[in-house]
Amino acid sequence: MDSFQTILKFFMNRKTAIGYSFMALLTMGGERVFSLVAFRCPCSNENFRYGLVFLFSPAFVLLVIGYFLNSKTWKLFTGCWVNPRKIFPRGNICHCFYIFGQVTLNALVAPVMWLSVALLNGTFYECAMSGLKNPAYLNAVCDSKSAKCFEELHKVVCDKSSMPFSESDELKRTLQAQSQILGWCVIVTTALLSLLTTCCASCQSKVSHLQLMFWRVYTEKEKEQLEQIFQLYATKLSERNLKCFFENKEPEAISLPAFQAWEDASQLYSFSSSKQHYSTIHKLVEEGQKEINEERETMLDFADRREIP
Repeated sequence: MDSFQTILKFFMNRKTAIGYSFMALLTMGGERVFSLVAFRCPCSNENFRYGLVFLFSPAFVLLVIGYFLNSKTWKLFTGCWVNPRKIFPRGNICHCFYIFGQVTLNALVAPVMWLSVALLNGTFYECAMSGLKNPAYLNAVCDSKSAKCFEELHKVVCDKSSMPFSESDELKRTLQAQSQILGWCVIVTTALLSLLTTCCASCQSKVSHLQLMFWRVYTEKEKEQLEQIFQLYATKLSERNLKCFFENKEPEAISLPAFQAWEDASQLYSFSSSKQHYSTIHKLVEEGQKEINEERETMLDFADRREIP
């Protein structure tokens, strides 16, 4: 039992890395399925548009899914038409764009993985660029090739060109090499940007590393227990209502948060060293709704690593 708990704890502590690894494997599998099952390069003047659609459309869909699955998106925008101050708090107009940028960075993980895998494989890029009719590009690719290269480049991908096999094979290898170079450029650029962003966030943090670790643990535990409390109280309320309905009884009082409490608890939050609250609910419990209602500002969560003066 102890060994099982040790293994379970190991995976729980590395669930982010495991999640990204699983996402990478899923992306590779999805790209392979697309290439083998759905993708059929037309080998005509439509090559460019067809290849780009298969290269970028799945990435765009994954980006939209990333927005949908991020809870910060809904915390930020829920009720924003009714109360614009939620996304444009007084004295901090750029607040919305800052959080939306964070949400976008998280949502970009899957699209970047798709583009990297698709470019390393090269199938979509080869089809797209073989149909590009840009004179400068054709002169660069068809340099030292026969005149048929300018007219039949779009047929090279399907092995339907009348050019010699050596030229056709060299062109395919050139297109594939270009695709793989772009793929590695995307991977390296993304890795560098991620490193710089993490370093900048850590350097600007006024919270110690140990306290950040405690904050993350607290946030995870609060989230887990919040879901359990939701289940518990929803079950109590539904059981009471059904029992009273069928037995024709007066309902017993069940204490639930007021409407304004739900509003206040749904706000995003950032750490303040003067008042060490680790979540919006923590602040709501210790300071009460009155003080929070006076502020009425949507704050950043712990991942921002910014301190509110």
